[in-house]
Amino acid sequence: MTHDGENIMVILSSPSGVGKTTLTKKFQQKYQSFKISVSHTTRSPRSNEIDGVDYFFVSKTKFEELIKKNKFYEYAKIFGHYYGTLKEYVDKTTQTNDILFDIDWQGTKQLSKFKNLNLIKIFLITDNKQELKKRLIKRNQNTKEEIEKRFNSFDEDIKHWNDYDYIIINKNLEICFKQIEKIIENRKNKSSIFFRKVQ
Repeated sequence: MTHDGENIMVILSSPSGVGKTTLTKKFQQKYQSFKISVSHTTRSPRSNEIDGVDYFFVSKTKFEELIKKNKFYEYAKIFGHYYGTLKEYVDKTTQTNDILFDIDWQGTKQLSKFKNLNLIKIFLITDNKQELKKRLIKRNQNTKEEIEKRFNSFDEDIKHWNDYDYIIINKNLEICFKQIEKIIENRKNKSSIFFRKVQ
């Protein structure tokens, strides 16, 4: 299926706890042209998550069937669970909307292979590792073991910054949001297309 060349696909990647999910949701709230790509995952939903909104929660068997059928643009195993972006979902969404991906470097590498996709790749980082650990503890979503795993993956994650078009330090959420906004606006302006703000 061909994509609408005017609609863009923005990838936000970062080590865990840097704020990419918060920024992604902030964009969707402000701009009606953007939809968040809803990934499939084999992990269990958290108490505040809704199937089909936050993720499509599926069994490991089902996920592996989709892999065999080549249904994903990208997928990866992260902290023991599969995550993946279904081709059909993305193709349908980009016919009418811009799309935001909240994915890691593994998914970015795979998506980059599809030259027909109109991608902007942005990598977010904190100004230091200790700040990252504070954020992981503060958000109170993970066990101590999970926090250590995510914290320890930081060094591996940042090795892949060179795969991205832009690197942004998220020291202040509002400033970071405006920097991303400017990057997207510049790409949109080149196509003579402007954001449609939610009234």
